[in-house]
Amino acid sequence: MESATGSSPSPELPAALHRLRSTLARLKAELELVQADGKGAPAERLLGDLNEALVLLQAVEQAAFGVVPILVLDDDARLGDLTARGLRRLGYDANSAGAARELRPGELVVFDLGLEAGLSEGARSALKAARPIVVTGATDPGSRALAAGLDASDYLVKPVELDDLVAAIRRRIAEG
Repeated sequence: MESATGSSPSPELPAALHRLRSTLARLKAELELVQADGKGAPAERLLGDLNEALVLLQAVEQAAFGVVPILVLDDDARLGDLTARGLRRLGYDANSAGAARELRPGELVVFDLGLEAGLSEGARSALKAARPIVVTGATDPGSRALAAGLDASDYLVKPVELDDLVAAIRRRIAEG
């Protein structure tokens, strides 16, 4: 079975499904205790279990359908949201943010070079390891050097057509 992103199913699916089922069963048991006792379980614990279940669901989606998580980091929140929404319509698990955050496993990053100056050393290292697709309005050699310093897998000049971004994403996925 091929997905919209061109990947095939993975043998990790049964293990990921088992972990997801276990986490959801634990959450259900905690909620049943709350219902029976009339006392509320700590919201932090329930939210932690729910967040864990969502992370495991993402692993199942990646294993079963080859869904690639994508983080669009753009200093223009509206543009970042529009880009992520366009990618979701094409079958990608895309989210946007206006600042760097901890990356999810296997997450591909579309990075607006305008955010580079505000990166902490840790965020810069994580971004470099992710080999981002850089998008920017700048065409000068200094901007290209900044992108090269981040080990960018691609350099796209704004305005970027969604088809061109998807082509860059596919090239990045093919790199592994």
